[in-house]
This record gives sequence, C-alpha cells and structure tokens, in this order.
Amino acid sequence: MHILTRNKLTFVVFGILFLVSCSSNQNTTTTTNNNAPQDLIVSEGFKNPIGFYDATPSFSWKLPQNKNVKKQTAYSIVGASNPELLPDNADLWESGKIESDQTLFVKYKGKKLSSRQKVYWQLKFWDQDKKTSDWSEVANFELGLLNNSDWKAKWISLPKVDKEKAPKTNKKSYKVQYLRKDFTIDSKIASARLYITAKGLFEAEINGKKVGDDVMAPGWTPYNKRIETLTYDALDHLQKGTNAIGIALAEGWYGGRLMLRGYPKVSPKVMCQLEVKYTNGEVQTFITDESWTATQDGPIVYAGIYDGEQYDARKEQKAWSTKTFNDTSWQKVIAEDIDATIKLTPKRHNTVKSVQELVPISITEIDKGVVIFDMGQNMVGVPRIKVPMHKEGTLKIRFAEMLQQDGRMYTKNYRGAVSTDYYTAKEDGQIAYQPTFTFHGFRYVELSGFDVSATPDKSWVTGIVQHSDYKLNLEFSSSHKKLNQLQSNIIWGLRGNTLDIPTDCPQRDERAGWTGDAQVIAPTSFFIGDVHSFWMSWLESLRNDQDEDGAVPVMVPSLGGRLKAGAGWSDVITIVPWETYLRTGDVGVLEENYTSMKKWVGFYQSKAKNHIVKMFTHGDWLQPYSTHERDERFGVTSNKLIITAYYARSVYLTSQTAKVLGYQAEAKQYELLFDAICDVFQEQFFDTQGRIIEGPETQTAYLLPLAFDLLDQELVQKAVPHLLEQIKLTDNHLRTGFLGTPLLPLVLDKIGETDLMYEILFKETYPSWFYSINQGATTMWERWNSYTIKDGFNKGGMNSFNHYAYGAIGRWMYERIAGIKSTKVGFKEIEIAPIPGGPLTSAAATYNSPYGKVSSSWKLVGKQFHLEIKVPPNTTAQVLVPGNTQEGIEVNGVEFEDNSDVKLLSKTKEAFVLKVTPGAYSFKTNY
Repeated sequence: MHILTRNKLTFVVFGILFLVSCSSNQNTTTTTNNNAPQDLIVSEGFKNPIGFYDATPSFSWKLPQNKNVKKQTAYSIVGASNPELLPDNADLWESGKIESDQTLFVKYKGKKLSSRQKVYWQLKFWDQDKKTSDWSEVANFELGLLNNSDWKAKWISLPKVDKEKAPKTNKKSYKVQYLRKDFTIDSKIASARLYITAKGLFEAEINGKKVGDDVMAPGWTPYNKRIETLTYDALDHLQKGTNAIGIALAEGWYGGRLMLRGYPKVSPKVMCQLEVKYTNGEVQTFITDESWTATQDGPIVYAGIYDGEQYDARKEQKAWSTKTFNDTSWQKVIAEDIDATIKLTPKRHNTVKSVQELVPISITEIDKGVVIFDMGQNMVGVPRIKVPMHKEGTLKIRFAEMLQQDGRMYTKNYRGAVSTDYYTAKEDGQIAYQPTFTFHGFRYVELSGFDVSATPDKSWVTGIVQHSDYKLNLEFSSSHKKLNQLQSNIIWGLRGNTLDIPTDCPQRDERAGWTGDAQVIAPTSFFIGDVHSFWMSWLESLRNDQDEDGAVPVMVPSLGGRLKAGAGWSDVITIVPWETYLRTGDVGVLEENYTSMKKWVGFYQSKAKNHIVKMFTHGDWLQPYSTHERDERFGVTSNKLIITAYYARSVYLTSQTAKVLGYQAEAKQYELLFDAICDVFQEQFFDTQGRIIEGPETQTAYLLPLAFDLLDQELVQKAVPHLLEQIKLTDNHLRTGFLGTPLLPLVLDKIGETDLMYEILFKETYPSWFYSINQGATTMWERWNSYTIKDGFNKGGMNSFNHYAYGAIGRWMYERIAGIKSTKVGFKEIEIAPIPGGPLTSAAATYNSPYGKVSSSWKLVGKQFHLEIKVPPNTTAQVLVPGNTQEGIEVNGVEFEDNSDVKLLSKTKEAFVLKVTPGAYSFKTNY
C-alpha cells in the first residue's frame, strides 16, 4: 500500500533511516531471534484492506514455521496513524506485553476509529524460551464509509427506464445505462478514494481506465435492508485539470428476474463519491447528483443474470469516460436521496474476480458455421472471445454443461435461463469480447455467426473462471485416480457456487442461496478455501432476512414465496455459525449470530406440541430410489423425524454457543430442552430394540439421531445394527439424499465402521461418488445419476451438473483418509490420524490452518507404513500411527524413545498414540 501523504524523497529518506534503525537494534539486542510474525490479517482474513467495514477489528498472525519456534508465550501490538510512529511512538494503541499464546482474533482496544481512518500496526512475540522476535512488517487497514451520514452523494439514473423485451431472448430486461460526469482537479493530489455502490451492477471508469478488477459488483444482499459499498484507490486514474468519470449500470440481481420473485418493481441506480485529498491538506469531493448525464444507447444493450448479455459494437461511444467526449446528446439524470432505513455498509467479504483462465481441449464443427469448444472442465464465469466477423454480423454464444448423445448442446437443464450472449460487429475483422454483467455455468461454448471462411482455432475461446476471491487452503492427493478426480470435482463445485453468495447451482434459472445446500457444504468448504469472511457476510444477510418471529428463509437473500422456513434448511442459522467457530476459532461469529439462533429455536418452539414440530421440510432431498407417493424428489424418511431431529440439533448448538459466550443460565435452559426433546424423540420414533417405528426404515432415519446424539447409549447400541442392516440391504451402497449423505461418513466413523465407509466411497455402481465420475463428471452433480452414458439424461429433471452438496464427503476425506482433524477450535489442538483403507496405497494433504500449514502424507511400502507430518507452531498434535503395536516404531529414522518433542501416550491394537510438539516428523511401523 502506497503512503500517499508524503513526497517521494521524504519517503525514501525515511525508509533508509528505518532500515538503519532496525539493523542497529538487531545488532544490539542479544535476546532477539530473526523470526518475525507472519501473515498479518485483520478480522476475517483481510490483508491491508481499504474500505474496510470494521471499526473494532481483531488482529491475527502466524508464527514462523521453523525448528526454532515452538510456541508463543506473549505478544505486543502497536497501532498508529502514521507508520513513522511505529513501533516506539504509537498514537492509537499500545497493548504492552500480553502474557498469552493467543494469535487469533486479538481485539483492538485502542482509540475509537472512524470512517476513512487509516491504521498502521505491527507486533512482536516472545517464544517458548522467552526470546523476543523481530517486529513484524507494518500492516495497515483503512476504514470505508461506515455510516449513511458519511455519504453526500445521491442515487442517480435516467429519468425513465422501463423493462422491455430483449429482441434475441424475448425476455424482459432493463437496458444498460451509461452515466458520466466531467470534473476538475485543482491542485496536486496526495490521495484519492472512490466510494461506490449500485442498486444493480456497476463498472466504473475514470479517464478511460477501468477502476478495480472486480466483476458483478457490488454483489447480492437483501437490498431492502443492506447494500454493500466498495472503495477504490483512484490516485493513478486522476490528473490535474479536467477529468471524467463514467459508470455502466446493469440490472443484476437487484432489478432482474429471479426464480419465485419474477420481475421486481424496482429499477437500477448507482451512487458514488470521489474524495480527493490534495497535498496542501484540502479535500474536494465529487458526487453523483443531478449534474450527471446518461444514455441507454451504449454497446452493452441488455444484460441479465439468467439470460446473458447482448453487445452491439456499432453503439460503442469512443472515449465516453474521458474529458474529450461530447455528451450534449445525453439526458440529464434524476437524483434520489439515500433511504435512512437501508444500511449502506462496506462489503465484508472479497468481491468476485476473474481468478483463472482455461483453454479448450477440443473443437467440433457440428454444422457449417456452428462450432462447439470443449473447455474440459465444468466451470463458472464467462468466455473471452476472439473471432473473425463480418460487419454487422451477430455472433451467437451458447453455453452447456453437457452434450447430447449426438454431440449437440444439451440445454434442457437450464430450464428458463436463456444463457446466451450476442455480439454484433461494427466492421470486418477480428473482434474481442468478454461479457461484463452476466455469468454462466458451462463446460461447452457454441459459436455461430462468425466469418465462416476462417478455420476455427482454440484461441477463439478462453474460459474466464470467476468466483468470490478467496485462496485455496488445501492440497490433497492419493494413489487412486478416481479419488483424485473426486477431490477436483469437490473443489470446482465449491468454486462454481461461491459467486458472491453460496448458491445451489450456477447455470439454470435458480442460482439462489439455498440454505440447506449451504449448511451441508460448510464444514468441507473451510478445508478447501479461506472462506471465513464469505460465510460471515452471508450470515449477515441471513440475519437481515430472518422474520421477527424467528423464521429463516430457505433461500438467502430471500426470493419471497409462500414458504417461510424449512427444517434442515433454515437450521443453517445454528449450524454455519458453529462450524465457522470450530474451524476458525472466531468467537465473533457466535456473538453476531446468538440472538438469531435463539429466535430460530423460538420459532421451532412456537410450532411444537410436546416437542414434536409441525413444519415444512424438503426432507432427504433427492434420495436415490425414492418411492415418495407425491414427488420422487422428496426422500421417504419420515418428515416428522427429520424435523424433530433438526429441532434438537439447533437447540443443542444454541446451548453450546451460550456456554462459549458465558451465558451459563441460558445454556442450562437449552440443555434441559435438548434432553426433553431427546426423550420424546426416542419414545416417538424408536422401539425398545432400537428400530425405527415412524415411517420407513432408511439409512437417513438412523443417521440423524446417531449423528446428533439424540439417543441414550443403550439405544445407540441397539440402533447401530439396524443402520448396518439398511446399508447391507443395498449391497453396501448409500441411499441418502442431501441431508443424510454428509452424515453417513461421520456416523460410520463414530461407530468404528471405517472399512465399510471405504467400501461405500469406492463403489463404482449407482448410487455412488465414483458413478458420476464414470459418466464423465468434472464437478459434483445434483443427482447421483443426472446423466448416464447408457441411458442419457435423467428423466426426472433437476439435472444440475454443478451442485456442491454431495461434495460434503470432502470433510471425511481430509479428516480420515489424509488424517487431519481439529480437536480444539481453530486447530489449536490437532489430531493426525490417517486410516488406510480400500484400494489406497498412499494419500497426502497439506492444509493451511489458522496457525500455519498442517501436513500428513502416508504410504504403504510392502508391509511397512510410512507417515510424514508437519505441525505448525503454537499448537500441539496427537498422532495415531497405524501399525503392529507389538513391535516398535521408528521416529525420524531411529527407534523411538520418549523425548521432549515426541511422547508415547498409549497403544491400541492397531495404532501408536503419540503427542508431538510443533515441527516435522517421520514415522515408520510394520503394518
């Protein structure tokens, strides 16, 4: 981040003096090692953010991962308004030396912060030997506009904009608006910030140059409650004298048609505030107001979430966002004041960005002038097109996840989503085009309307992968090709369904924030990516949309409809906060959501009679071989059992949250309620022999109470054989839908049936994870058999080929196959306990935990088991090494003896149980 308030010469001199000072300090401080804290972040993972949302942030860091540092015994944090004041003259906060091993979510306790304020901070720590580290690098964060009152700008748009039928799709859409304004910079600039948001989607330019690299901004929230704002550093875009700013505005999620909601009675608007600080200290502010001009006669004519974009190059207005442009033919805009009831708040998770590019693996010409490009991977984003065209010709760009058996595009599963882009050329020659205000879920791209005299080439299409910008946290591999493909499918399924919100699917006329899908995938998602802020932001939307009576919509942001809530879906309000806390160590997520958790439990109670709740549920959605009398998509597990089980689960998680937050009396009340529900559950749904008596016996009917601990120990012992019987009746295949599938591996693990879970996982026949892979899947599918090579597409519909729910198996793969599991919140204590099984001869995973990288890599060599691990500093790990415990174990190449780093805790029949300190270790046993 540039320091903008000083001239270059002063900055260079200061930098030299600072380095000399550091060097001098290092030479004279004998107790200091050269290992400084690393990966400094604020709140939910933000590194040096501008436009930050949190005026009471927390700080986190990692210790250097080397042999010298085992743990932290103390730390000191300093914060200042200017980096020159650090570390010795901090004017905002000096924590002093804090005796603590805490490195996560240390709360800021300095002077009160306000909008626009920039804070520089750094820290040092003391290690296990009480030695002081070097000071860290200087990190910073800059607050955005935190209050509606900080905005002087107004919402602007053309005076009259109406939906009209787009000629090529026959779907209603708002024409894209182009809005602009000239302004004058009077003096030399020190810094500049563009604060901007839209009711719809925007893309801004200053002096002909795009501002930022975000797409589909600002994102999707409950717009009647909260609209996110973004902040950009605009310094490099500005010049002294006359400047121009231009904004393209599309309907997006705000004004476009969405399932259930249809066409809303709102129209797109945009608002921005450019604040320029001069070197003399003065600040000049430029805002959206009545002085702007606008037109709908621009090149992006129509753009919709479901239906695609229509671009007409003949309408391009050259240099429209520069000072030389003549806008006398444009209209004056209308301006509206900010609504005080709708909160304007800086975006609290990373924006959507273009994160990867894919090139086609093949090209097929199915008709003269109609060519299909296979990207080799089902992906989400847009294509970048470079094709030769004739003047006034129109290129048609279609998308599909699958091909029909005759090689043509299969688009039936897109349902009402047209999902087609059009480009009209203004002249002969090669055109370059990439859609701006839409996105697609696809593997195949079909082009027609290009110059047919040209020979199609792979360079014509590039797949631009887009999703909320988070880092991937996990690497996983094994000796089994299909298991590795499953891992790839899980990752691509998550990436495709985290485009600003967690969606069910990214391709058809849905793409909604289904809460059931979200709660199912959340635990696995934390392994795969740095999704902490992603979930925190969406949970805020969930709280925005929760009814006063506690009901939680089955889709967030809510799309309306008659359905208020649904068991197994709406329980997301208790499940995702708890999972977020467990995997990050962030108590803040519980603090933010506890009231909503209680309200949701209260809604259950309002619908309960003797602890049995009457409520809607989608049930064990898309259970294989469902014999549901009305709709085969609903599983046959008793709805009453499912609803009561989730009622109990939400009560339990709320009690646990109350304990963490120190509300002991409330925790006790919820514990008693949980016990009462469990008593009724056992009496209502089980006989004395542990067999289900309510509805058909299904795998899910047994999995729910066993996973949620709803049965007393005696009944557990009786119920387990009935679960195993249900599995045996299916030749050890799963028979579970959305709710049962993520619980299957957890329950089998709990009851010691790991070998059975391996058998189920490695099944090749329907229904199984490998079955869809055998049919060509490159992402997770909505159904286990959405398509088969033999029979084609499932006749029952619901054939999304990018649905992440069944990717929940990833958690078990990482915790049990690779063997990396957190046993204390945030991976403060780790269990590394790989369990070989099935046809595997090796597996390995590296996970970037909140404390640093954890790795586990094992292989079978003859009759020996080899395990290599890494444990990050400031944690401890318990390691279970499989092997013949009647014989010895080698540690780091020598016969094991207890030492300060490795201690033998116990032996089971099948494994050595050791406790290790941070570091790298290798183990070898006879297996």
